[in-house]
Amino acid sequence: MVARMPGLVFVHGAWHNHETWDHVLPHLHDRGIVTTVFDMPGAGVNARLPASYIVRPLDRQAFAAEPSPNAGVTQDERTDFVIGKVRETAEKCGGKVAIAGHSLGGATVSHVVERVPELISAAVYIGAFLLPPGMPPVAMIRDDSMKEALVPGLFFADPPAIGAMRVDFRSEDPDYRARLREAYAGDVGEEMFGKAIAHFHCDEPAQVTLVPSSVTRERFGTVPRHYIHCTQDRAVTPAGQKKMIALTDAAMGNATRVHVMATSHSPFDADPKGLADILAGIAQA
Repeated sequence: MVARMPGLVFVHGAWHNHETWDHVLPHLHDRGIVTTVFDMPGAGVNARLPASYIVRPLDRQAFAAEPSPNAGVTQDERTDFVIGKVRETAEKCGGKVAIAGHSLGGATVSHVVERVPELISAAVYIGAFLLPPGMPPVAMIRDDSMKEALVPGLFFADPPAIGAMRVDFRSEDPDYRARLREAYAGDVGEEMFGKAIAHFHCDEPAQVTLVPSSVTRERFGTVPRHYIHCTQDRAVTPAGQKKMIALTDAAMGNATRVHVMATSHSPFDADPKGLADILAGIAQA
């Protein structure tokens, strides 16, 4: 009989990729935790970029009008893909594994846990969308508790019009770049932030934000869940995080365990060891 090893599957957020976790993984590997990272469908190496994004200086009008070649990516694709990664990791570890999602990646985590609760030891939400039954991400994005979020102000086009939430991570405009950093990682140095966003894709498929949360008490509700509450978050606001936790707890009839980090939306860059300490405790429980 193979002894169970602690495992952790990571789901990155919107516009991000597997490199999100680069500064966290060494701390987890030092503790013997098996980790799985990847680019989801429509992200990282799997993202398709509009032609207007490649040309510099940027033609703002063309960039705002070009239909997204990434628009066809669905939530079902992402859910199925991540379930495959969970199965692989669980087999490698000899038992259940934890799953952690950042930002919009939290929506995928919930769909995965609802589908395969028997494979999940714990679900972790890092400044992420932890949505109650029937709520799509777009409803939370538009909620009053999220009115101070800075990300929608960075969009170059109306998402339904082009099929994506479009952000210019290659911007040469100092004001726009400063707003990017404030939204995602105001507590991270400019050099580190520049390296991080160099790997981001510009078009996050809009249709995934329309898919309602599928969670039920009978399946999702049986899996221990944790929320890493980022108190300086300007992308998923602290008020929005608290509201999602409260709504989900009420719907599930049990409590989410909350861990507090005094960071921006990017604790994996701002305090990777602190984040790893929390994650290791969950994965090894």
